[in-house]
Amino acid sequence: MKKLTDKNKRFIFGLIAIIALFGGWFMSDGTSSEIQLKDILPFDTQYVWMMKQARTILETYHVNGDKNKKSDEELFYGAMKGMVAAWGDPYSRFVDPDELKQEEIDIEGEYGGLGLYIGSRDGKILVVSPIEGTPADKAGLQPMDEIVKVDDDVVLGWNINDVVEKLRGKPGTKVTVWVRREGHDELLRFDMTRELIKIDSVNQKRLTNDVAYIRITHFTQKTADEMRKALNTAGETKAKGLVLDLRNNPGGLLDASVAVADYFLDGGEVVSIKGRVEKANEVYEAKPGVLFAGPVSVLINEGSASASEIVAGALKDRGRAVLVGEKSFGKGSVQTLFKLPDGSGLFVTIAKYYTPSGVTIDGVGIKPDIEVKGKYTGDLKDDAQLQRALKEVEGMLAKGSGK
Repeated sequence: MKKLTDKNKRFIFGLIAIIALFGGWFMSDGTSSEIQLKDILPFDTQYVWMMKQARTILETYHVNGDKNKKSDEELFYGAMKGMVAAWGDPYSRFVDPDELKQEEIDIEGEYGGLGLYIGSRDGKILVVSPIEGTPADKAGLQPMDEIVKVDDDVVLGWNINDVVEKLRGKPGTKVTVWVRREGHDELLRFDMTRELIKIDSVNQKRLTNDVAYIRITHFTQKTADEMRKALNTAGETKAKGLVLDLRNNPGGLLDASVAVADYFLDGGEVVSIKGRVEKANEVYEAKPGVLFAGPVSVLINEGSASASEIVAGALKDRGRAVLVGEKSFGKGSVQTLFKLPDGSGLFVTIAKYYTPSGVTIDGVGIKPDIEVKGKYTGDLKDDAQLQRALKEVEGMLAKGSGK
């Protein structure tokens, strides 16, 4: 057996000293102190002790210990992310103060990156949708692409938040993303340059004299106001029908989706959420009156998720619109942000949402009334899904006018 070095002797003596300190505390105060300690610590004392041991071992023996030494803050944030990830829910996540600031910027509709929304399913990091006109969209990334590698890092098994952080960066910096796509034997490589992503969540145009087209790319704090203006424009220009395009819309804010659905529904339920605690149970209802009363066709596809599924599900269940396209992504859960004292945050899945007919689509998705294969282009000439949605609206207009 090798002799102990002075360093090892000091290490073992330190462990014994800590054990003696804890032991003396328990012995001096009896049961009451032990109960107080258990109330304060997040884990049983043996697990806290093991964490201390693990840190000491890393700092003492890791070959790059001097170069890679971490602060208490860095190790704590890493432990928090690991604890939340161990919960097994890809949408519950811990973010440090800097990451939370970036999240809040995203909600406002502006950030630095690729313009790519991702989700997690069966341990895979999947593209939910690229945002129109962004580097991810121009490069050709598609919904359901599985992200395998970012630059030199294989991200298989990574936490979704860590992948998001890896994809984002300062505008002008380059990044390479490798994806696995159905129907391709080899990984596909995409070289992109990050940009400042500014999201205009609503845009519109006219398809025919009678039918307007409105596309919502994401549900942000600005979406409800932008949608109101778009519908007012449609009304002022005498649009009789509408195609609402939610394809490749990854979702966003719950309140924004409820507000958009409200514009088409004359009272009644939009969506309900149900969770473990009473505060997580709520029914969201539309106000009396509508902003647009004409026939509506809603376009969805596998890139339509979360808040966009709330709108699509509400209009379908309430008989207010015909859904055209392909089955949606299937993210039917609600996350709430709990802010922590140091400026970090915990996003927790507190509930699942249900369409007015009582159906939850989490992991399942919404099936369209009329299934049409195709890809979003936004150009009526070569967008089969858009052509069919327009045809449905024109058919409803013809019936309503007695033609």
